[in-house]
Amino acid sequence: MTIPIPTDEEERLKALDRYKVLDTPAEEAFDKITRLAVQMLDVPIALVSLIDRDRQWFLSRQGLDVAETSREVAFCAHAICGFGPLLVPDATADARFVNNPLVTGDPKIKFYAGAPLQSPDGHNLGTLCVIDRKPRAFSDDQLQLLTQLATMVTEQFEVRLAGQQAVKELLEQEAHSQELRHLAMTDPLTNAPNRRAFFEFGEKEWHRAKRYGIPLSLLAIDVDHFKHLNDTLGHSAGDDALKAIVDCINSSLRTHDVFGRMGGEEFTILIPHTDVSSARVLADRLREQLSTICIENSIKPWRITVSIGVTECFPDRETLEDALQRADAMLYVAKQRGRDRVECHVAA
Repeated sequence: MTIPIPTDEEERLKALDRYKVLDTPAEEAFDKITRLAVQMLDVPIALVSLIDRDRQWFLSRQGLDVAETSREVAFCAHAICGFGPLLVPDATADARFVNNPLVTGDPKIKFYAGAPLQSPDGHNLGTLCVIDRKPRAFSDDQLQLLTQLATMVTEQFEVRLAGQQAVKELLEQEAHSQELRHLAMTDPLTNAPNRRAFFEFGEKEWHRAKRYGIPLSLLAIDVDHFKHLNDTLGHSAGDDALKAIVDCINSSLRTHDVFGRMGGEEFTILIPHTDVSSARVLADRLREQLSTICIENSIKPWRITVSIGVTECFPDRETLEDALQRADAMLYVAKQRGRDRVECHVAA
């Protein structure tokens, strides 16, 4: 059986794919149109038929159980090749369809009328068709009504496409917003959270600790002799050192710990569920881990050391800034006492 092929076949298939309606679940918007076609045109079968490369698939169907047929036997494959509706008053008297298995067998089509579903750029995607099991006449008014209902189907295609585009744009905007937020909250050199991020997430942990009475401690970390490292080995070596330090700290962080690069060679870690004595143990362990970092260069290997100030936090009677100032004060004490050490504030 010869299948008629529209002259714009490839462009037509691209237009059909653009709407993303093939193999989709039933939708009330289209079922409503086929129910109207059945009621208003007094037929037992109404279909929204889409002609794919090798099949016709029914986006909506009334009075028919099958979801698709081969394109070879589809009346609609003929309808999409014309410029207007296809009317077949009696398929048994039409040479194109008399031996069609849909005529000689189920659903025993005798009457067919199909109005093309034309995209705005002029491609016939399929049809809205009505079918009867007996020959019948079809008036011009009925044909005009079928065409109007077909236009409603293509309008729904455009509505769907506009909705899909709107969703896509929203997702792109959201992704862009998230990217901008990430850039605003991240140190570009080390990819560590920056000062802004530290305070945003730190405040959340601060209020949680205040509400539930969770112990909370704070570490202020400074790289020893960092200016000398930059002056001696160059800023590239200094950048490598900062990246290595951040990697080392990240590998030691727990899920709820809040970390940030506060600027230059200064870092801070807010540690929930941790009292000051445990925080000191963690700080000493971190200091030892960081001391294993060695920046190789053409002048001499440079071993990294850090000074750390530790303090307990009191969310019920102070701010995060207050605790940070106290941790910084202990960090200054560690610097004064020779660096590469931890100094801890113990409440009186």
